[in-house]
Amino acid sequence: MCKNKFTVGIYGIQDINNSGIPTISHDHAICIMQSGKIIFNAQLERLTQNKHCNSMPQMIYDLLKQKKVFNFDFDIVFVDNILGRAFISSQGNIRFEANINNSLASGIEKGRFWLFDKFTDGYILNHELAHIGSCLPFFGAFKENSLLIHFDGGASLSNFSAWTYKSGKIKNIEYGWDLKWLSSLFNANALTFALINAKQSDLNSVPGKFMGFASFGKYNKKIENWLIENDFFKDIWGNKKMFFESVKNNFNIELNGFDQKNGFLQNIAATIHYIFVREAFKKFKKLQAQTKAENLYYSGGSALNIVLNNKIIESNIFKNVFIPPCCNDSGLATGAAAFCEWNKNNEINLHSPFINNWNIENYNVNYSNKTIEAVTNLLINNKVIGICNGYGESGPRALGNRSIISVASSKKLAQKVSMELKLREWYRPIAPIMLEKNAKYFTGKSSIHHLSKYMLLDFNIAENKQKEIEGVVHIDGTARIQTLFSKNDNPFMFDLLTYLDEKHNIKALINTSFNIKGKPIVHTIENAVESAKNMGLDAVVINGKLIQ
Repeated sequence: MCKNKFTVGIYGIQDINNSGIPTISHDHAICIMQSGKIIFNAQLERLTQNKHCNSMPQMIYDLLKQKKVFNFDFDIVFVDNILGRAFISSQGNIRFEANINNSLASGIEKGRFWLFDKFTDGYILNHELAHIGSCLPFFGAFKENSLLIHFDGGASLSNFSAWTYKSGKIKNIEYGWDLKWLSSLFNANALTFALINAKQSDLNSVPGKFMGFASFGKYNKKIENWLIENDFFKDIWGNKKMFFESVKNNFNIELNGFDQKNGFLQNIAATIHYIFVREAFKKFKKLQAQTKAENLYYSGGSALNIVLNNKIIESNIFKNVFIPPCCNDSGLATGAAAFCEWNKNNEINLHSPFINNWNIENYNVNYSNKTIEAVTNLLINNKVIGICNGYGESGPRALGNRSIISVASSKKLAQKVSMELKLREWYRPIAPIMLEKNAKYFTGKSSIHHLSKYMLLDFNIAENKQKEIEGVVHIDGTARIQTLFSKNDNPFMFDLLTYLDEKHNIKALINTSFNIKGKPIVHTIENAVESAKNMGLDAVVINGKLIQ
């Protein structure tokens, strides 16, 4: 590897079928870095507008040609997964393969890379370390005495792996499938799918939906024991009758179906979620005690669970906790490229989450005070506005550049945004965005954790303040706040929130992703204008310009 070469990170392993519904291999992505800086980055779903897009084999040649990568010397690093360690483009002109490992490597491995009619060195990074590497662009080089954890539905040789970083070296301390039963509660469990009426095509969105639904119920020890005795009814895909009979026999409750308003079913969901958080936290606590690590770097799809994240932070077992905004598979290419750059001894630049810039590199945000005032006037009249400013967010959550916003004080308006405009399920919460001082105001906390910048935590909202932002307070009295700590976090949103606060005493806005159910977050101006029209938004802000 050469320090000054471009680094190209690719996640694009062929899926198990071509049904159009991504399953094991999903959220393909590409990232190009040089000298520790991200030059180009793309989650393919943003380009194709196909949710969880896994079309890298069909797209890789055109993507690399677009950026004239073939004209330069570059290091290429692929990310593997449980399906294998080989890649071939649909045209056959780009190929890569690496040795199959029986143990998990602690760094980048060499493979063989074919480009057109020549072969050269290529590299591979296991799925586990690529997840962990996705922390690097947002937090910089790993701190001494750190615990590095990946936790997801399944990587290459594990669904949970733990590493230490000490004396400048990464060392694996464990990996395997012991916690597969936990992550499977969210992505491979027939009962979980049934509780929220999910279909197999909803596979990659079930965890987030289930987390929102679980908040309506309460943990119950008897339900836990019953679930364990029945192996969580994980295989009742085609036979729900045995579940209903068991409910009748054990609880004397007659169920005719999966009514999501049913309190008993809500309690089952709450109990499943409680078990996940409790058992996962036990693992984190045990590993901290074992390693005496001061810092935690944590990634993988499970890191999107805000309840577990909160528990880790509030336990104070780590001095620092770092979770990237793209902790799911959408960040694997970014993580691989960054890990490679770090191995080249390049200083990793600190990036904002707004790195999805493929084909929109010329987008610049220019706005005036008049625009801020005009947007404010719409908001105070209960209008709903789409935002498409600059580059898109990395990861699954909108953070102000590809968002839909409205005032947070009306539950009715929040339901309109979520259910009528976005067509989301009734039980899913809507999140707020606010300035740091107002996050303190609503939570009563003296300090707000930096991970709320990426909407990775939930907060208890003070009971006497909940009415002010009732549209974004969930059934359990919490809100998944996105906090802006300074103008650098998002200049347009910071100025808008400041003006709303100072002139109208409005301390928060609804912030939900700019997409309709089943579609990815918008990427281009064209995407935004079309989606705003189709969804019936009242206006859209495009790179700082208000369009009505």
